[in-house]
Amino acid sequence: MRKKIHIIPIIILVILLAGFLYVSTYNLKNIEINGCVLSSEEEIRTVIKRDATMNNTILLYLKNKMGKLEEIPFVAKVDIEFVDKNSIKVDVYEKSVAGCIEYMESYIYFDKDGIVLETSKDRFDGVPYIKGLTVQSWQIGEKLPVDNKKKFDMILNITQLVEKYDLDIQGIEFKADGEVVLRHDNIEIEVGDGSNLAIQMMNLGNILKEVEGKSGVLYMKEYSNDNPTASFKEK
Repeated sequence: MRKKIHIIPIIILVILLAGFLYVSTYNLKNIEINGCVLSSEEEIRTVIKRDATMNNTILLYLKNKMGKLEEIPFVAKVDIEFVDKNSIKVDVYEKSVAGCIEYMESYIYFDKDGIVLETSKDRFDGVPYIKGLTVQSWQIGEKLPVDNKKKFDMILNITQLVEKYDLDIQGIEFKADGEVVLRHDNIEIEVGDGSNLAIQMMNLGNILKEVEGKSGVLYMKEYSNDNPTASFKEK
């Protein structure tokens, strides 16, 4: 009877050792990354490797499921799935960036509600650049404090409409008289004081298709439900 009692811990130890040796063969060697636009694949790869406890794919997978991975700029979350014992696939889901402003040689990126997401020395393509708006301070995770609330509310309205209608707008500029100019490639779009933004933005996509590839000014100041006309002056 005593021999059986002594054998049981040995069997358990052998099983645990065999399990550990098996798990230890799951070494992380290959990382496939998908979904990066603003974020850096190299930075994500570095973070993944740094978070991979004992360089083990199983432990990394479990850590990701528990939401314990290190935060990465512009990334809302990452999903990790196995490809094989030594390989994983990483799907990157980025934060929804609505626009950016320049601040002390850096760019502050914010979402459609005006919440500051990130700051970077780099200005990224595909994010509208806002001119004519100034801030004195800011903090990540809080609403961007601006000098002119009316302007900022208009920017948020524009960026929400850009997202709603899937428009490609690279810039938003406030002129000295308070009127707004949007930029699409080599086209300046004059939309006036913003009083007809909803109808203007709803139809802007189709109008831009007609002048795609050209350079000039698209006049939409008077565009409204009662006057659905726009004119284009080529440069």
